[in-house]
Amino acid sequence: MPVYLQIILLIVAFIAFVGIMMYMGGVAVQKTCLKIIAELEEARAFKEARAMKIQDERKNIFRVGTKNIRPKALNLLIADGLVIKTNNGKYYLDKEKLVQAKAQLDSKNKK
Repeated sequence: MPVYLQIILLIVAFIAFVGIMMYMGGVAVQKTCLKIIAELEEARAFKEARAMKIQDERKNIFRVGTKNIRPKALNLLIADGLVIKTNNGKYYLDKEKLVQAKAQLDSKNKK
């Protein structure tokens, strides 16, 4: 096999590998977001009085990798407005936003 073809195949394989890893990372964050929402729903944390403490920082700052994606997922939920952080560091769900998000998911699944 010619060298230039090997180089092209190597580049294509690398791009495919990076794409698969990014996809798998996105799926992992999505699952973690759903777990956080389920925990808050189970605790019925829909208002500030019922807010609960959630791990929002890495337990070990020297641990590098993708194992602890919970803080990233929590930040995404806060950015979307589904989860609200109180002044004392606890979290609760915005019930109206949650209903809207579930309605959007249902409409996408029906299509």
